[in-house]
Formats: sequence, structure tokens, C-alpha cells
Amino acid sequence: MRYLLSLVFAFASLCSWAQSNVVDEVIWVVGSEAILKSDVESMRSEPDWNKIQGNPYCVIPERIAIQKLFLHQAEIDSIEVTDQDVNQMVEQQVNDWVMRAGSKEKLEEYMNSSITQIREEMFESLRNQSLVERMQQKLTGDVKVTPAEVRRHFKDLPEDSLPYINTQVEVEILIKQPQIRQEEIDRVKDALRGYSERVTSGEISFGNLARMYSQDDSRRQGGELPYFSKMELDPAFANVAFALSDTKKVSKVVESEFGYHIIQLVDKNGEKIKCRHILLKPEVNQEDVDTCLSRLDTLAEDIRKELVTFEEAAARISDDKDTRNNHGLMSKIIATDQGRERTSRFTMSELADESPEVAQVVNDMEIGEISKPFQMINGKGKTVCAIVKLKSRIKAHRANMQEDFQVLRDVVMAKKRQEVLDKWIREKQRTTYVRINEEWRDCEFQYPGWVK
Repeated sequence: MRYLLSLVFAFASLCSWAQSNVVDEVIWVVGSEAILKSDVESMRSEPDWNKIQGNPYCVIPERIAIQKLFLHQAEIDSIEVTDQDVNQMVEQQVNDWVMRAGSKEKLEEYMNSSITQIREEMFESLRNQSLVERMQQKLTGDVKVTPAEVRRHFKDLPEDSLPYINTQVEVEILIKQPQIRQEEIDRVKDALRGYSERVTSGEISFGNLARMYSQDDSRRQGGELPYFSKMELDPAFANVAFALSDTKKVSKVVESEFGYHIIQLVDKNGEKIKCRHILLKPEVNQEDVDTCLSRLDTLAEDIRKELVTFEEAAARISDDKDTRNNHGLMSKIIATDQGRERTSRFTMSELADESPEVAQVVNDMEIGEISKPFQMINGKGKTVCAIVKLKSRIKAHRANMQEDFQVLRDVVMAKKRQEVLDKWIREKQRTTYVRINEEWRDCEFQYPGWVK
């Protein structure tokens, strides 16, 4: 769910890059923390500001003040966020911005900063965001919602007040991996063995080689991964990584679902290890892709002739184990108040996030239709071939108790959690020292208790 401060960080994430010519001054003090005029001007300069209603010189400092209340309480309650967790968030955000900008160079030009500077400036903002979220989760952790409460909440609401559910689809998929030629596999293995020899001889560090050649996102960190338990890693990768004991040695070449790796141990901590790796992915010959597509085309025609069902074929021959075990049905994990649940329903935007190629194919399909074979990149970064079947399409509609109880329950849960946070903020205002400069007080604050 989105908590009260979810939009604060959308504005704050880039604030340190915004430029202002004003003379700085302290305009608010919350506890022992100061809010500067430059903080407000920086956030106000962000393009997303026009999405928020209200006087920026009232709304922005109040939101910063609320953030500081949560951060102060997080410190009292010893809530922590590891540098590793923050660095992962930084990388995800930077990657998203690079994709939106079109390239790393365009992002650097737009921000007038290097990627390294962008990461450094973003670190503290994302750390604070994570601390606030964890503090809010702690405060609202005991909130529960019963089915009776959900029914009461929506019983007398007019239909146009109910949540709008976008069109959803259920999709079955059958995936085959094109044959990779042995000479290409040998080429990749020989390259990795060459890297290993260069590290062992002291010619170059493992991290530098990873930055230059690895085809994994971890290359930016010199191939270094976070701490993982054995169960969290690909089994073949884990068996080799956990067998390492010398941080100076490099593993043999190991094949995983992602490609081929060499691994170097960084540290062991109980049942978890930190390691670095170099990943290379064998390239698929287009001729072999075309052969795979042709075979799938024949299979699709057999399914249309009802010689075999799509579900039977997916369960028997699909190379994607995640969907094969579910007779080809695609699914995703969602967070609910009862924990993590799996659902097979996707909105088209969610399906595009999962696989742009599948979303494009499904968009114009009829229920029960079998697609033509197509080429795609799977979640592990490999080139594969696929056919899909549109199992169902649930048209856009206003939520109802029969089909969309989870959605309605989430609405009531969000309301109850927000009530808990509102009450906490008002109580915290009464016990926290707050000083606001005279010229900054003439506001209709969301929480009037700031001015005492």
C-alpha cells in the first residue's frame, strides 16, 4: 500500500541536484532537525510537483517534518537498513532512470552529474525512504480487516465510488529454448577460463574483469552479489559457491539457468555467503532460432486441430519450469495482508512488465486462441521461442464482493492503516519540539498541531 509519505520521496529523490540562488535559512525546526529553505526550493523545482495540490511553501515543509518524525522514531526503535539493501534500491532506481533517459550519457547530461555522483546523492534519500516505510509498517503491523468490515464499508457506497478494475487476462505459455551450438558453448567456457587465469596470475582483479565483461547487472559492483543463503541461489551455482573456502581462488566454470559463471568467494557469514561472479551467456544462432520457431508452429497447428491440448503440451515439453508445472499458466506473487499469494490475473501493464513480447502478442488475441510462435527474452535474459494461449479476459469493471474481494479488502486496510498513522502523527506533534518561522506559519496544514 502507499503510506502518507509515498509522494514525499518522489520529490526528494533528486533534491540535492536542484539549484537555487536564494540565501539559505532555517525555516522549521522539528526536534533537533532543521528544515532549510533550500530543501523546500529543491523539492519545488522537481517536475512532479504539479501533481500535488496546495501551496508548496506549506505542503513541502510539512511533509519533510512528517518524514523527520518517522525517522526520529525509527532511530529510537533501533530500526535499521543495511547499506547492501540501500545500494540495491539505488541500482534499481538508476537503471530505471537510464532506461527512461535513453542512455547513461543522456541521464548524466540531464542531471549534470556523473552516474557515480547520482548514486552517492541518492543513497541517503533512499535510506530515509526505507527507514520511514519500515517504521510505518511497524506502527500498522497489527491492523486487521474482517470480511464483515469490508462489506460494511462498501454496502452503501454508490457504484461510481467503487474501485475501478482494469481489464485483466490469464495467459498460458509454452517456451522452448533454441539449441545452442557446441562451438559457442566452448567459446564462452574458454573465455571464462582465460579470465580465471588472469586473476590467478595477478594480472588483473576479478572485480575489474567483471566490470568489463560480465553480462550480469552485478558488473557495476565488480560482480559482487549480496549475502545469499544456499536456498536463494541457483542450485548449480550454489553448490560451487558454497564449496569455496579461499577468497583468492576462482571456481571452475559452472552452468546455471542464467548462463556460465566463474565465482570468487568474498565472505562467509553463518549460513550465508557473499561472492562475486562473472556471467557470460552463449549467443544463439538465428538459424537455430528459426528452427525452433518452425517446430513450435507445427505444434501450435496440432493444438488447433485438437490433437493435443495446450496444457498437456506445456506440461510435457515446455522448457520453462515455473509455468510447466502449472500446465503453462503464467502467474505472479502479490503481497496481501495474509502474506504472499500467487495469482494468474494480470492487467495488460503488469503483463508488459513481466514480458513485453507476451503482452504485445496477447493484446489482440481472442479467448482460447493459440498464437503464432514468436521470439522473446525470458526472465533470465536468454533468447527463447514461445507460443501462448489466451485463457480468459476479464473486462474492466467496478469492483464487486464476488470477484474482487481482495481489492476491496486492500482499500479498507489502507484506510485503517492511514488512520493509525494519522493518530500517531498527531500524538507525536504534541510531544515534539517544533518551531516555525513567523512568515512560514500562515498555512492550512494537514495536521494543525505544528503551531503551538
